[in-house]
Amino acid sequence: MLERNMPLDFYISISISDDKLSAYLLITNVDDSFKITAAQLEELAQKNRIVHGLNRQLLAQIAANPKSFYHQKLLIAEGTKAEPGVNGYITYIFDFDENDKKPLELDDGRVNYKEVISLHNVKKGQLIGQRFMATEGTPGRAVTGETIFTKAGKETRFKIGKNVIADAEQMGLYSLIDGMVVRTDRDKINVFPVYEVNGDVDYNIGNIDFIGTVVVRGNVLPGFKIRAAGDIRVTGGVEAAELEADGSIEINAGIVGQNKAHIKAGKNVKSSFIQDATVDVAGELKVSQSIMHSTIRAGKAVNCNGAKGLIVGGTIQAGERVTARTIGNSMSTTTVVEVGVLPELRNEMIHLRGQLRVYMENMDKTDKALTLLDSLAASGHLTPDKVAMRIKLNHTKKQSIEEQNTIKERIFEIEKSLEDSEKAKVEVLSTIYGGTKIVIGRYTKFIKDPTSRMTFRLSEGDISMSTNV
Repeated sequence: MLERNMPLDFYISISISDDKLSAYLLITNVDDSFKITAAQLEELAQKNRIVHGLNRQLLAQIAANPKSFYHQKLLIAEGTKAEPGVNGYITYIFDFDENDKKPLELDDGRVNYKEVISLHNVKKGQLIGQRFMATEGTPGRAVTGETIFTKAGKETRFKIGKNVIADAEQMGLYSLIDGMVVRTDRDKINVFPVYEVNGDVDYNIGNIDFIGTVVVRGNVLPGFKIRAAGDIRVTGGVEAAELEADGSIEINAGIVGQNKAHIKAGKNVKSSFIQDATVDVAGELKVSQSIMHSTIRAGKAVNCNGAKGLIVGGTIQAGERVTARTIGNSMSTTTVVEVGVLPELRNEMIHLRGQLRVYMENMDKTDKALTLLDSLAASGHLTPDKVAMRIKLNHTKKQSIEEQNTIKERIFEIEKSLEDSEKAKVEVLSTIYGGTKIVIGRYTKFIKDPTSRMTFRLSEGDISMSTNV
């Protein structure tokens, strides 16, 4: 037991940190004979209002050997820290902080520098962002037993821009239209139905795949692709590039395709001129100047009747009509104009006839082989392997006949549609030159000499010519 003339706190001092989360004990003014119990130390701690987080194990160690703890500031109690509330936050389906455009890395490790833009496409009704509530936080407790209060997290709110809406609970943000999600400099979230490129589509922009309409205020350079669920409008020109739109395509300065451009539209296409390109349009193609050495397929019509209005070279196919000021040229450049059937049907028929030709050639080889095997059977020289071959060839012949019949039926259906070409016409407002081939339905007419102001129609099983009034 301690024998002393002075109070206990003369030998042992206890201090508390300013934040009341730590309590310290210091033993001073003692000699080697100093003794104390753990109970006395705990009583001293309570006398100093320390009631929480007391390290009783340490107090027992001090009581067992006080000398080893002389003149040391010992941490004898630790409070419970308060945990501040977490601020509310919003997560979006896109990373709006990707300011640096990076090229797309391919599976084999190569890099496609044309794929450097990632448009944030969304559909109508699609979730764009989710809001998460702030938390209140957890209070702490001082070594003296007092509650240590903390701050709750700050709430956040959606900053709603154009064409977006939040749900009733303000927990989800949704798109009102198909389009592109954009965060403005004021952090407002918008969905825009049009993506605009203020310049050329080049390596700075990359290929574009957009759920709405694309407007290019410049040119589309060789090798690049634009895909749009809406329309595509190009104020400049299109070079050896690919454009595909579910809607219409309009190109102000024309197409110089270099035999690599491919334009495809679900509605209509309009261009000032087309050169060395392939154009597929479900509706109508309008060209003000010229169509040169190109492959054109239009579901309805091709109109090239501007001041120049020239079609020369290549193949022009239209479901209903082709109108041009001039077709062909004085050098008799081969120019094919086909009307009266959907281009895809005519091209399907060409493909089917090619297939039928192959089947018939193979059938001829099969018949010759069977004739030989039949003669061997008649003479009794048919070996077991030849018997198996004979069975296999007969089966192949039967399958081939069935396939040929299916192809012939489909060709017949298409030919019947070719007969219904009374409304189809090719209209020449100025001159059509020799070297031009006119095809209406299943009938063909070759133009040998230049002819002026002529309309070609199907009449009484032939292509008739009538002068334009």
